Amino acid sequence: MEFDQAKNKFIQTWGALGTQWGINKTMAQIHALLMVSPEALSMEDIMGELYISRGNASMNLRALIDWGIIFKEYKTGERREYFVAESNIDELARKIAKERSKREIKPTLRVLQEVSSIEETGSTEAAHFKTKTAELYEFVSRADSMLEKITDYKESWITKTIMKLMK
Repeated sequence: MEFDQAKNKFIQTWGALGTQWGINKTMAQIHALLMVSPEALSMEDIMGELYISRGNASMNLRALIDWGIIFKEYKTGERREYFVAESNIDELARKIAKERSKREIKPTLRVLQEVSSIEETGSTEAAHFKTKTAELYEFVSRADSMLEKITDYKESWITKTIMKLMK
């Protein structure tokens, strides 16, 4: 496989993977492109490489910056903004895990807490519902707490251990 084919395949695959961790395909493709680029790229470079509009590029670059997985870089004498991806894979995994918790797990916990605190009506069905949703709340809460402890710990061995467990 030639370099251009391999690069394109990686970008397309990372784009598909990104949809599984809560971002759109183009956002993940921009991230992939920046990850494998040896130097910072301008918005125009990204637009040309991925064949996307300025608005699409701008919106997704801003979102990636909000996630903390890409950064702006300025070059002396240049008016353009350039972008680089987080280069440390362990740090990247930590940031993605934290952002997913904020966007997915925390809202789910709020809903589980709310629905598990319904008033007792005396019905078996309502009692079962309350018990099961309370159990789910406790489980997800413990999992989120463990995830927070892991992501707050910056040593790379812990991230590698988690990745091994996920395989």
